Amino acid sequence: MKKIMVTGCNGQLGRAINKEMGQDSSLEFINTDVGELDITDVNKVLSFVQEVKPYAIINCAAHTNVNKCETDVDNAYKINAIGPRNLSIAAARTGAKLMHVSTDYVFDGNGSKPYIEFDPVDPVGMYGATKLAGETFVREFAKDWFIIRTAWLYGDGNNFVKTMLRLSEQNDTVRVVADQFGTPTSASELAKAIKALIFTDNYGIFHGTCEGSCSWAEFASEIFRLAGKSTKVDYITTEEFASPAPRPAYSVLENYMLKLTTDFRFADWHDALVEYMNQEKSI
Repeated sequence: MKKIMVTGCNGQLGRAINKEMGQDSSLEFINTDVGELDITDVNKVLSFVQEVKPYAIINCAAHTNVNKCETDVDNAYKINAIGPRNLSIAAARTGAKLMHVSTDYVFDGNGSKPYIEFDPVDPVGMYGATKLAGETFVREFAKDWFIIRTAWLYGDGNNFVKTMLRLSEQNDTVRVVADQFGTPTSASELAKAIKALIFTDNYGIFHGTCEGSCSWAEFASEIFRLAGKSTKVDYITTEEFASPAPRPAYSVLENYMLKLTTDFRFADWHDALVEYMNQEKSI
């Protein structure tokens, strides 16, 4: 039986991984969150991983509050950089594979065509900078590693889809940024991609997002359309929204490495959103 250790197990992706792979009787899941394991403490991580001896570690833990990362810099580096470093050291020492989840925010967003894995990185804010530091540590300290960058993730938990639906209950119009472009990505689809990679030796950096792209405002409009809401979307600029943290204007990712090296393909973002919203209705 292969042991799969998941950090950040209570987050959207952690839950999706357990749902996607949890029915496999050949796998045993060791689920941890901050209450079970402090990934920022190297000694605790080494002790835990040496005791568990997992086949693979999937690191879903992250400080994902983009605005807060600008002021909570120490914690952002601890969780997004030191944590992956510690897991990498432990994975290398025990012979475990490491699957580390990263972000589109490692790019500056000044381009106009989808980023591939071979494009230069240049984060514009602390969230992206700390996540990039985590990638660097994984490459430096882990032996058998995958890094999968994703974007605009939604699943079982607090997310943009649920926020928009909640706002639609209280407002006739919702103001949403229309000049930031990316790809809404279902946690379920990302879990499928991780499953397709984790049992292989196809190591390296991968992009993992649903196919296609849109703005946040277009994403909101599609959510309301599918939910049968009459709420209107007021398309506004990033400047009008006045966020504390800088965000990449165009961070669409191309799943180039997956297409070059595997048969796995993500669903189109529209189709994945339909599936997610249908599941939410049935819960």
